[in-house]
Amino acid sequence: MLQMDNPYDEFEVMDKINVVPMLDLAWNLLLVFMITVTASVQSISVNLPKASAAAGQVKATTKAITITAEGIIYLDSYPVSIEELESRLRQYKAEDPNVPVVVRGDENVLYKNVIGVLDLLQRLDINQLGLVTKRLVK
Repeated sequence: MLQMDNPYDEFEVMDKINVVPMLDLAWNLLLVFMITVTASVQSISVNLPKASAAAGQVKATTKAITITAEGIIYLDSYPVSIEELESRLRQYKAEDPNVPVVVRGDENVLYKNVIGVLDLLQRLDINQLGLVTKRLVK
């Protein structure tokens, strides 16, 4: 009688789990999450005024205040009233006395709205302040 060989005899049995593909997936998911969160903060559409020398680095803890052309105020992509803005900035100032803040104002916003926010920042003694503009194209 003819005996047949088992075709699986020549393969080695894997008794360990390969975690490299799982780690690749985890890193990709983390990257997608970081890009999505960053895009959501910058998704508020404003037409920034132009400046000849726009420079600077934004820290990860920087709070972004955006004022739209309609006068709506956003703190890190969440709409707030001026009273809510003051309350939240007081909390951030209590946590970090040198909390950095950037103000993004639409070029068509009423000047008094921007001055109101700047006055609030001065009252709260927030000195780490930046105004966001577009770079002037030469």
